[in-house]
Amino acid sequence: MDLFDKCFAFTRPEELQDIGIYPYFVPIAGSEGTEVEVDGKRLLMVGSNNYLGVTHDPRVQEAATKAINELGSGCTGSRFLNGTLELHEELEHRLAKFLGREATLVFTTGFQTNLGVISSLVGRGDVIFTDRENHASIMDGCRLSFGEIHKFRHNDMAELEALLIRHQPNRRGGQLIVVDGVFSMLGDIVDLPPIVRLANEFGARILIDDAHAVGVIGANGRGTAEHFGLEDECDLVLGTFSKSFGSIGGYVSGRGEVISWIKHHARSMIFSAALPPPSVAAVLAALDIIEQEPERRTQLHENADFMRKGLQELGFDTGPSETPIIPMLVGDQEACFVFWRRLFDNGVFTNPIISPAVPPGMDLIRTSVMATHTRDQLQEVLDVVAKVARELRLVA
Repeated sequence: MDLFDKCFAFTRPEELQDIGIYPYFVPIAGSEGTEVEVDGKRLLMVGSNNYLGVTHDPRVQEAATKAINELGSGCTGSRFLNGTLELHEELEHRLAKFLGREATLVFTTGFQTNLGVISSLVGRGDVIFTDRENHASIMDGCRLSFGEIHKFRHNDMAELEALLIRHQPNRRGGQLIVVDGVFSMLGDIVDLPPIVRLANEFGARILIDDAHAVGVIGANGRGTAEHFGLEDECDLVLGTFSKSFGSIGGYVSGRGEVISWIKHHARSMIFSAALPPPSVAAVLAALDIIEQEPERRTQLHENADFMRKGLQELGFDTGPSETPIIPMLVGDQEACFVFWRRLFDNGVFTNPIISPAVPPGMDLIRTSVMATHTRDQLQEVLDVVAKVARELRLVA
């Protein structure tokens, strides 16, 4: 058998393209945040993770422009050697202070952050307990480690407890419980209080990936642990800059000694070029906005409540969503693609999500709102959804 045989047999994309419902790699020609241009056509964007709408904020754009003028377009080296800028360290200090942690380390992407943090901390004899619906980067970080991996059903604390109990008699090393704070497909929040209780009872450490939580939940936007009042009980908080911060990159925050270990052992950071100057500067400007403009979070949740209620009134199952991520459960892959295409043709940009990103039979259209969406824009989205869904008989 030839190595490339599987590639030649992979015809699904072409099949979907032939019938006009291929939904991926759509090239965007222009963007104003809440609206984008594709093939000369205006679409309302309700598929972005730009929760606070900072990507087009003049302060963020100005900071990025200034950084590229002063420091160039890239670092052309890893943080470990010649790629660390004063700007990187300023961001790390600012984030540590914002999150109430001793230290922070910045990576080039959020995906690399999970790969580097988990694989550098968990070794032979250690055990990972991970939610089955954690992000792919968490799963890959677990696989790259030399630890033993145990998956528990989504937000099922009884199964997590059973796994911890089963593991104790043969325990040789450390234990890590790793979870998303806000789950990226269904928009629900991890059940953190029992995780903290179990971690204390069984001597495990906790890592929370707050990619979709920082800037979104918590009284000050500090994420899941702040949302539950458990910031002192969580060992590591990890996140990305490609959501509320409107840029690219990732970070991990925690005890100084732990961050130092990761800094000197995380291969995905040591052997990758550093985050470019304009991206770092954009994040710093976005952090200013997160700290100084809490009204954006208020508006974000008002918009999310309006959208969620509107979809539910149309008859859609929006699952356990309690954040700006609001799914419309469809349950069939082809129906999901057809629904996406019809919404797209009617001026609404959403995201179709199918297995393995969600369990089989839970195919869905993922919507996500921004603080900068106007009520008129959201009502237009709901009107289009209602029209298309009724035509396709997805709702009565």
